[in-house]
Amino acid sequence: MEQLTDEDPARIGPYRLIARLGAGGMGLVYLGRSEAGRTVAVKVVQAEYAGHPEFRRRFAREVAAARKVGGSWTAAVLDADPEAAVPWVATQYVPGPDLHTVVARDFGPLPEHSVRTLANRLALALGAVHAAGLIHRDLKPSNVLVTVDGPRVIDFGIARAMDSLGGDSLHTRTGMLIGSPGFMSPEQVRGLALTPASDVFCLGAVLVYAATGRFLFGARDTGLNVHLFRVAEEEADLTGVPQPLAELVGACLHKDPARRPSPAEVAARTEPDPATDPATEWLPGPVLAQLGRHAARLLDYAPAQRAGAPDRPPAAVTPAAPPPVPDPRARSPHTPPAYAPTLPAPAGPSPGFGPAPSPAPSPAPSPSPSPSPAVVPSPAATTTPARNQAPPPAGRRRSLVVAAVAQLVVVLDDVMFRSAGPMVQADTHLSSDGMYQLFGVYLLVLGGLLPLGGRVADLVGRRRVMAVALALFAAAAVVGGSSEAPSVLIWARAVQGAAAAFLLPASLALVVTGSTDPTARRRALGVYAAVVGSGTALGVMLMALLIAQLHWRVALYAAALTAVIAAGAVLGLPADRAGGSGDRLDVPGVLLSSGGLVAFTFAFGELSRRHGFEPPVAVSLALSAVLLAAFLIRQTRIPDPLLPPHFFRTPGRTGCLVTSVLAGAGLLAVVPAVFSYAAPGPGLMLLVGAVTIGSTQVSARLLDRVAPRVLIVAGLLAVTLGLFLLSGLGDSKGIGPVLPGVLLAGSGVGVALVPVLAVMTAAVPGKHSGAASGALAAGQHMGVVLGTVLLGGFVQSADRLRDFPLIVWWVCGFLLLAALVAGLTIRGRAPAAAGGVPVRP
Repeated sequence: MEQLTDEDPARIGPYRLIARLGAGGMGLVYLGRSEAGRTVAVKVVQAEYAGHPEFRRRFAREVAAARKVGGSWTAAVLDADPEAAVPWVATQYVPGPDLHTVVARDFGPLPEHSVRTLANRLALALGAVHAAGLIHRDLKPSNVLVTVDGPRVIDFGIARAMDSLGGDSLHTRTGMLIGSPGFMSPEQVRGLALTPASDVFCLGAVLVYAATGRFLFGARDTGLNVHLFRVAEEEADLTGVPQPLAELVGACLHKDPARRPSPAEVAARTEPDPATDPATEWLPGPVLAQLGRHAARLLDYAPAQRAGAPDRPPAAVTPAAPPPVPDPRARSPHTPPAYAPTLPAPAGPSPGFGPAPSPAPSPAPSPSPSPSPAVVPSPAATTTPARNQAPPPAGRRRSLVVAAVAQLVVVLDDVMFRSAGPMVQADTHLSSDGMYQLFGVYLLVLGGLLPLGGRVADLVGRRRVMAVALALFAAAAVVGGSSEAPSVLIWARAVQGAAAAFLLPASLALVVTGSTDPTARRRALGVYAAVVGSGTALGVMLMALLIAQLHWRVALYAAALTAVIAAGAVLGLPADRAGGSGDRLDVPGVLLSSGGLVAFTFAFGELSRRHGFEPPVAVSLALSAVLLAAFLIRQTRIPDPLLPPHFFRTPGRTGCLVTSVLAGAGLLAVVPAVFSYAAPGPGLMLLVGAVTIGSTQVSARLLDRVAPRVLIVAGLLAVTLGLFLLSGLGDSKGIGPVLPGVLLAGSGVGVALVPVLAVMTAAVPGKHSGAASGALAAGQHMGVVLGTVLLGGFVQSADRLRDFPLIVWWVCGFLLLAALVAGLTIRGRAPAAAGGVPVRP
């Protein structure tokens, strides 16, 4: 408590004010006494809100509904005057500190039996709130007061009757979210209609704080947008929650509101059993002793006399400025950071939650009736006006550039070997079987290690994995380029394939997790799609120049130098979060998925060489199907799967993965087609430009307004039409005749790739982004292997595609089939506020 100042009124309504209890975004909270001696907490609304007619109507509705809330574990609303010059509401005064004070300052995390009792009482309180037709909307530690006999839920100032969620609400008209960032449900973050299940999610977050002393999803440790993204997309970290309660708390924190338990179910599961539970106090002895001392001080408390201070009407109330803000770095490393009172949020996005006001000095812990909820801009609201957008940080740009360069390093190296195949064979004296091994070992190792590479990036950290993989890639390039022994070159290619298997998923995961703002994330995916889609064309141009002017070994050294530079840039990026101590690697899942992909790659490699389904091909295909099916079944039955939980239970994502396999087989033909039917230099440059425009200027801009399947289908149809136009040109080499085909094919590639990347990585927690990226890379790898067979084996020269019109029907057939799968299986609206593309389960 604090003494009243000369700016405070002496009375509000029938209550004489004796102290200040707190200040918040909605106004001031006073300790008052009635003429009969009853002590109450009086909340006075800020004058700026009092002058808002819509706010007054909503405030009156909320007070009327809050009066109906009963139950033993809530602070009852006793009196109110919504029509006063400055509206106020009086509630039962609870003589105890709030849960945040108990955990952060006085005691620390509570023991298991205290957390269990807390869960039971809070669930009963929420049941009473919901029975009155309300949703609390701002359940957090500072809204839970701790007393000797149990906790009390306070502050129904933001609870709004369920039938007031219509179009006249402040939420609809202003596009703002109401709630506290550290304790908001995914529905609140996304700006969706709320149900009582939203309060259950907040209950789970409060229980995690009570049991561990830390805020869920790293609140106050990151920027606002990053935290809101984690709330909406990532899984909760329950490390430190007592094991008997972990399952219940995890159920409360489920992303799907329909799968959370009701407050009645939580209360039933935490009800003490008199036959087994000892009859002990619900709080530890030191906390109970502190509460007793606080109650004694309250009885002896006497307000200071303000000489000549006349009674002033409530209209003169002016909320005082919040207490001074301390440096958060000065707090003890063993004390959790104080949670900031929910002050009004700034107009634009904030880089973080900001430090909490320092607690007012007092001889005893003061009861802290919670201030009003913060009004924070919803991501959907802040992404519309450009002036409200914070510029992307330099770290995000560097991450995107590094990821793009890492992708290009892999693509350019692969294209170099394909383009320089005859020169490599002549220089190393490799036989046809030796060349087959040189190309095949790279694909076998790459495909087999992609699932492992993505998961290791999650467990170890994307930055570390990329740095090591780039260094290994560069070393293998130098060794292979400097050795005269063919066997050393083959082994070097195997090492490069392994490095690429770790590098590709980590680079995409770096892009996905580094851009949490919706607009920035779409732009980043657009740039990354441009690199992926045009990388082969760039590789053909650059490597043709290097090989024509220098030597294929020099090209290898150039790739090694680029990889070293990229590795240095990776080390300069901020450290990313690695997996938690409880995360484990599903070794059997790795073996099943890797074995299936290796068998698939080997089968189609043999098919391209043998030109028929001979026994090795048939056996390998059957083995691949069995292993991959066993892998998928295992992923749904183990607690720590290789892929995120429910990854393949989402039809949209599964359909997108199948689409990427089928489309990859057709997209591989675009560059050879342009190379064969256009002037190679201008045609490939035009293709790169078309892909870039289609991804960055068309698809990335439309992704928030057009359903992903529409963009994917439209893009694949454009590629199909472009290939048909190119196949009918005969021997024409002029740029004019090929212009429509190149523009259609290139822009179609860019338009289709962005939503594929977005859907595959949507609603995936950050700690599983590498695994999801690995799954997409594995699908693309299977498409490349399949496309290689369609194009007549491991392509070493575009001159072998003179019969392209004969196989264009097969290629376009795969593209049309991919478009059909995408249209039938991918469901969902435009990207959600948190940056993901919600796909319908």
